[in-house]
Formats: sequence, C-alpha cells, structure tokens
Amino acid sequence: MYTVVEKPLPKPSAVEYASARLLEALAEALLALRFLEEGLVRNAAGKAFQAWRAVLATLLQLELDKLKALAKDEEEKRWLEARAVPRVPTTMMIPLSQRLEEAGHRGVLHVTATTLDLHDYHGPDPDMVLSKYRTREEAAYAVAAVARAVAEYAEALKARVKWTEEREKTLR
Repeated sequence: MYTVVEKPLPKPSAVEYASARLLEALAEALLALRFLEEGLVRNAAGKAFQAWRAVLATLLQLELDKLKALAKDEEEKRWLEARAVPRVPTTMMIPLSQRLEEAGHRGVLHVTATTLDLHDYHGPDPDMVLSKYRTREEAAYAVAAVARAVAEYAEALKARVKWTEEREKTLR
C-alpha cells in the first residue's frame, strides 16, 4: 500500500488525483493507528494530521466547481485551483473547511479543528500552555477519532473516485 502512495500524484484536475489523495489519507491513518499501538502518540498525531489533510485535498478536488461558485471573485477561484487543491495550506485549513461545509460536507470543520490541535501536540501538557491535550491518552483518543473520520469519509467518497480492489482492501 505504501509504495502506491509514494508514486507521483496525478495532475490536480484529474479524478485520479482525488483517488490518490484518498488512498494517501488511508495510508496515513493506518500509520497513525500503528504508531498508537506502539505508544508513539506524538508521531501518531502527525500522521493523523497528514491523513486529514489528504481527505481535505480529496474533498477540495471533488467539490472544486461548487467551491468556485461560492468564491467571492476570480482571484479566489484561481487560488482554489492553483494553491488550495494541490497544497492545502495549514493556515487555510479552517477557511477551506468552512467552504466545504457550505458546499454540503457537514462535520468537516470539527475534524479539522481537532486535527489542527493534534498538529500542535508535542507531548503531554498538564497546564495546557502549548497543547490542547493534558495527557497522552487525551491525544491518543483524538488521533483515533481522526482516523475513524478518515475511514468514514473514504467510505463515503469511494464511489466518486477511481476506486480499486487494493484501495477497498486498505479501507477495510
């Protein structure tokens, strides 16, 4: 599965791109869960972040026409196509998630917020000065929740992308 993810991504305008990013999301979520099993919560948090970012890239590609229709001007339309879809900038994940919710994907914003909290996780922080998670267990719970969300979105989106038996096996 991981060698498939290492292949160069197709052009962002292709349906194959959405399929490749969805597979990437599944691979990253699987790694996050494996890291959790090994007790590597910080590493798992990073993988959960990458997994959700790939889901956002998939959604952005699939909903690009709707998002362009919601755009306030031509500059935003160009930015969506040239920057948002291929890169999903971390600093823009909240506004992009808000747009995806406007396009009908309820719950995206909540998962994105949790994912960004995981992105800032650098270990247990009892005083919650640098992290939203006081304990490793709290962070591990959030990682597992993001991994579940990735699997749920993959299940829901697989009919809209080029889905293969290999990808179905990964999803299971």
